[in-house]
Amino acid sequence: MSSSKTSANIVGVLFILAAVTSMIAAFIFYKPILNDPDYLIQGSKHANQVILGALMELLLVVSAVGTATTMFPLLRKYNETIALWHLCFRFLEAIIITVGIISVLSLVTLSREFVAAGAADPASFQVSGTVLKAIHDWTFMLGPLFMLGINTMMYSYIFFKSKLVPRFISILGMTGAALVFIYALLVMFGVIQQVSALGAILALPVAANEMILAVWLISKGFNDSALASMSANKKASEISVRA
Repeated sequence: MSSSKTSANIVGVLFILAAVTSMIAAFIFYKPILNDPDYLIQGSKHANQVILGALMELLLVVSAVGTATTMFPLLRKYNETIALWHLCFRFLEAIIITVGIISVLSLVTLSREFVAAGAADPASFQVSGTVLKAIHDWTFMLGPLFMLGINTMMYSYIFFKSKLVPRFISILGMTGAALVFIYALLVMFGVIQQVSALGAILALPVAANEMILAVWLISKGFNDSALASMSANKKASEISVRA
């Protein structure tokens, strides 16, 4: 049981780390390269700031992988197939986010080349910059939105069925997962903008779920009786298979 408490603490801390690092990168460090109209100059001027943002997102990648690998031994006690799907899709989410990080760092290189060239042939630099920005936007939609919806639904479903955490948290997780998945689809088909008031509303429940779940896991941990029941059921199933 002390092992499960440690796992709960790790997962809780990683959820908080993921939220903090992603917001710092998106809303502070990436602004000169992604939001400034004069990004081809500002990117080079604030290169170290943007690189710090990339490091923040790399911590987000580590957090995503960390939550998946830490939760896998617990989730598989209830349903090994869903637990494995969650692990694989979380890794895929991390890979997609990493591609987005590479696109941002490539924008920094492009900005430096633009400044070094003395703003010669700006049209070609603008085209390259537009493509790299588009790659970042698509990876942001596919990773932290689309894949996040799938991943959150899977672990929240197991939490709900197994009662590893209070059911109000699991229900909030499944609701948030469905809404953020819808948000991703609406952006994908051009119904709403990626950064919009409606998008923020649709993303709020899944963000609230992660923070509430993180605080609960750090303070209370997983339900010990539910863990014991899951372990007993898994052992009984293994004995039945051998027989």
